[in-house]
Formats: sequence, C-alpha cells, structure tokens
Amino acid sequence: MQEKLQALADSLIAGRSLGAEGFGYLLENRTPQLAQALAKAAVAVRQKIYGRAVYVRGLIEISNICKNDCLYCGIRASNKNCQRYRLGPEEILACADEGYRLGFRTFVLQGGEDAYYTDELLAGLIGALKGKYPDCAVTLSLGERSYESYKALKGAGADRYLLRHETADKAHYESLHPPAMSFENRMRCLRELRGLGYQVGCGFMVGSPGQTAQTLAKDLQFIAEFKPDMCGIGPFVPHADTVFAKEPAGTVELTCFLLSVIRLLHPPVLLPATTALGTIHPEGREMGILSGANVVMPNLSPVSVREKYALYDNKICTGEESAQCKDCLSRRMRSIGYEIVTDRGDVKAGEAL
Repeated sequence: MQEKLQALADSLIAGRSLGAEGFGYLLENRTPQLAQALAKAAVAVRQKIYGRAVYVRGLIEISNICKNDCLYCGIRASNKNCQRYRLGPEEILACADEGYRLGFRTFVLQGGEDAYYTDELLAGLIGALKGKYPDCAVTLSLGERSYESYKALKGAGADRYLLRHETADKAHYESLHPPAMSFENRMRCLRELRGLGYQVGCGFMVGSPGQTAQTLAKDLQFIAEFKPDMCGIGPFVPHADTVFAKEPAGTVELTCFLLSVIRLLHPPVLLPATTALGTIHPEGREMGILSGANVVMPNLSPVSVREKYALYDNKICTGEESAQCKDCLSRRMRSIGYEIVTDRGDVKAGEAL
C-alpha cells in the first residue's frame, strides 16, 4: 500500500492527474505524513507562480433572498427563521467605495438567486462599478442564470463568475438539492460561463452529507479536466434550520489535504482559504494558506446585514468593520510569512488553460 501511495503522490507532484481511481485511493489511504509532503510540494508550486502573495477579494453579500431550497443552506427558501434583506445599487456602490478606499481591487457580489436582480439592474450596477473603478475586477456569484443573462452581464463588464458545482457526482448532487434543481443545469452553467470568456470559479463542500472518497475523486477529476480559474472549497458546516442540522461538519484535515491536491493538479488556480475554514478552526485560514491556498475574502458588506447572510452556523467576521477585517487578515498572513496583495490578482497569463 505504501509503495502505491508514494507512486500516486509522486505522480501528482510531477503534475499528472491520477484519474478518479487514483484520487480515490489517495484519499482513502492518506496519512499525516502524506498530507505534510503534499502541503510542502503545493506551497513550493504556488510560490513559484505567485510568490508569497495572498490576494484579497472584497466580498459584498448583496442579498440573502433565494428561490432555491438547497438542503444544506441557511438561506434556503423554506427557512422561515431567516431575516431576509437585499442591498440596493446605491448601498452596493457605497460598499465598493469603502473597499476601494481600503485598497481592494476586486469586488465579489454574492447573493442568493433573488429575482430582484434583473439583468438590467445588474448591468447598470456593473457598468457603474467599472466606470468608477476601471482598474478593478468585478466578480459575480449569483447562482444559476440563463445563457442570455450571463452574456449580458459579461457585456456589461463582469470579469469573473463563481459557481460552485457542489459535487461532480449526479446522485450526490440530487441528494443535496431539491428536485427543481438539476446536476445537468449546474454543469451547463459552468460550460456556458467558460464559453463566454469569464474567468470561472467552481468548487465544493468538504464533508457534505453523503460525500465519499469516490465522490470526492470525481470532484478532483472534474477540476483536472475543467481547469477552473478559481476553485472554492471549504468544510461543510451545518445550519440549525436545515435538514442537515445534526450532521457532522467537515474537517480542517481533509479540507487542507484537498487544497494541497488541487494546487498540485492545477498549479495556477486561484484557491481561497475560506471563511468556513476559519469558522471551524481559529487558525483555519492560516492552515489553508500553508496547504497551498492563496486567496482570502474579507467582508465589505454593511455590518448590519452580515449576521443575516448565514449560510451556516457560527460564521466568523460578522461584526468587524471592513478596515478592521482587512487589517486583522493582514496581521494573520504576516504572522506565517505571507503578504496581503490588494491588486486584481488575475490568474497568471497563459498559465490557466
């Protein structure tokens, strides 16, 4: 077993995909020693491309109203305990003004699938952001939309789109989502976003109910083939008002192991150390960076709504002002030998595909 494990690790470090079977074996038989070796290799690969830079994205959570009823999500449509809100264009622009003053050059507009945000409204908002701050990147994370919608938003100036695929296993996808949502549609969206010229981000939860080494192996194989510009993975954290309230959370150990694997199988990927990772461990984000991640996403949303955007329980950074949040992250990254970089932080040209 040890020889096979070492051979798989060597192949991964050499930049070769292992295939679903190989990834599954690696996950099922991983050891702390293997995790340490892969983390060391992942950090070396990332430093060769990005140095010791950690890119910051200014996260603006524009609405917690969502038409979907995903079984794991705290803002699911059927959660009657969720205090709903949405930000209007002027409020969103005010958040961006504050972020720009603090040095942010990427704004991530994230929200539930809220029909209030029509193509016309979003196009006007994106145009206003790009007109005022032409040196900034605008990233959208607004769920599944039509091809025409994605095309209109790209035409308005959107640069990136984050849409977690959640799982590359159809049966597992269906166990996490209501019948109205489909695995095929999620994959359609990702393909169309790529075809329209967006920088595209996918990703999945680590430790979601029903997840196995085999389903994770499919995720890794999908990432190896799709080659996303960004990949957001973080531990599953249960929410009290969902059907998965009693399910165990994902672990820091497996999340960090997967961050290292993803860095090695797709070296130029922009890879966040997520808020969820920092939620389940006080040094989770630092551990993510030391496993191969290179992005953090401080919150620029108004303090008054941060607690309401509760995808899961016990979310951190709900009460800090934007400047405090950024300064806190800067100190944390510096303590492990890294520096916050506030520029756009694009995928290195020519590296991603």
